[in-house]
Amino acid sequence: MFTGIVEATGEVTNITAEGTNLTFHLKSPIAPELKVDQSLSHNGVCLTVTAVEGDTYTVTAVEETLKKTNLGHVKTGDRVNLERCMPANGRFDGHIVQGHVDQTGIVTRIADQNGSWLFDFQYPPISGEPEHNNITVEKGSICINGVSLTVFNSEPDSFRVAIIPYTYEHTTFRDLRVGDVVNLEFDVVGKYIKKMLGLYR
Repeated sequence: MFTGIVEATGEVTNITAEGTNLTFHLKSPIAPELKVDQSLSHNGVCLTVTAVEGDTYTVTAVEETLKKTNLGHVKTGDRVNLERCMPANGRFDGHIVQGHVDQTGIVTRIADQNGSWLFDFQYPPISGEPEHNNITVEKGSICINGVSLTVFNSEPDSFRVAIIPYTYEHTTFRDLRVGDVVNLEFDVVGKYIKKMLGLYR
């Protein structure tokens, strides 16, 4: 389990295709502390470390992951947000993040507020039946590319978040542009409630 508090970023140094999978080689300051078989969040996607050498390490994304996330859009030289799984005795600074991306969204607007930034996102319906679509709630939690944030201007297919300078400088939010694809993991508590209401109404 993760909390959506990004530890560091990693730079993609190489990408190799293996059948329908993509193997990513990344350079990061936390690489020397990683070990094989460890779970590591990449832009909010939980992947398993398969090799570590110095300040670089390797992970593989399978076809299903590439279909549901933005990892298929990542290029050599891109940066990704990284978070190791939470220790059992750690502080819970963000919200419950599983590393299981629900769908992708699009950056539709970025506004510089002279001290903070407003980012608007839109996400398409995943089903013709509204009860199956993902939802946000005002002042609820959302995970965007692995970053735990608070939602406002919540609409059926869009929302806004505010980014403080620290988050802007220490995550890949400073790299985002209008039209970019991001990974979205919706609040797991909300997903359970939505499922229960759908079953028992």
